[in-house]
Amino acid sequence: MGAEEFAVDHRIDADDDTVHSDWDNGREPALTVEPGDIVRISCRDATNGQLGPESTPADVAALDIDPIHALTGPVAVEGAQPGDVLAVELLEVEHEGVGYTLVLPGPAELGVLADEFPDPALHVWDLEGDVGHFGDGIEVPLNPFPGIVGVAPAEDGPHGTFPPRDVGGNIDVKQLTAGSTVYLPVAVEDALFSIGDGHAAQGDGEVCGTGIEAPMTVTCRFDLRSDRSIEQPQFETAGPFTPTGRDEPMYGTTGIADDLMAATRRAVRSMVDHLRDERGLERDDAYMLCSVAVDLKINEAVNAPNWVVSAYLPESIFPEAKRRPTRA
Repeated sequence: MGAEEFAVDHRIDADDDTVHSDWDNGREPALTVEPGDIVRISCRDATNGQLGPESTPADVAALDIDPIHALTGPVAVEGAQPGDVLAVELLEVEHEGVGYTLVLPGPAELGVLADEFPDPALHVWDLEGDVGHFGDGIEVPLNPFPGIVGVAPAEDGPHGTFPPRDVGGNIDVKQLTAGSTVYLPVAVEDALFSIGDGHAAQGDGEVCGTGIEAPMTVTCRFDLRSDRSIEQPQFETAGPFTPTGRDEPMYGTTGIADDLMAATRRAVRSMVDHLRDERGLERDDAYMLCSVAVDLKINEAVNAPNWVVSAYLPESIFPEAKRRPTRA
């Protein structure tokens, strides 16, 4: 949807008055809107500008965790009351041409294989239109979305931004691209909506702890649904659940265990090893590529005592000469 197809009622810049790194129902709103209003919101990258195109793994090691994640808002929606549902239609999501993926060891313990990757790592992406260039001809389709969308919790704050919550937050649903609508349960008067943690692309699972982290501008339409009641976020999307749909060659690895996280770790570890052993990537690069381009799926949850999790790698991200041959 192009910008010419809707009129923007308000704008919020990402500045020191509007950017915050926690949830707090006592925070003064950056803007008050009426249902139906359209707002264009600028968002800093998740690290609040600590990393950029010239950054190195040493900069990752020196990251200050406190400003993560950088959220813009809050937006107060007139008439919103606890028990209502706030509908946020994402009309447009635009990246700014640069992004990065990182492995962040230490207290944050980000990533499903955090214990196996003890050193900081960083990959800076060249984002060109709807393609992210990884190197060696690997190209990942871009489908930008905000990793964090949420409203203020009922409990007095401040609250951290890392765990997702009943009211939204760091849900990292990659399907919340332009054209989607997310529904959030309102917990406090005026809802107090905030947004941030832009990702230019991400695999389902965000397995190394980050997607393609990128500053973004998101245009939203706000509405209230007092006729609905939900306990946790829900959403609608018109597109496929993978960037290129399902009708393409994939390579998959499985993880089988009696614990869901153990099964997930096995699937991801096998995919990292596949990318290293058969695609020639360094292990750190393989892990970061998994986080951006590989989707996790729960294949089986009923055949006790074991779970089955699979990791799906699209062949289309590789140069044609390096794709595995399709078998009839």
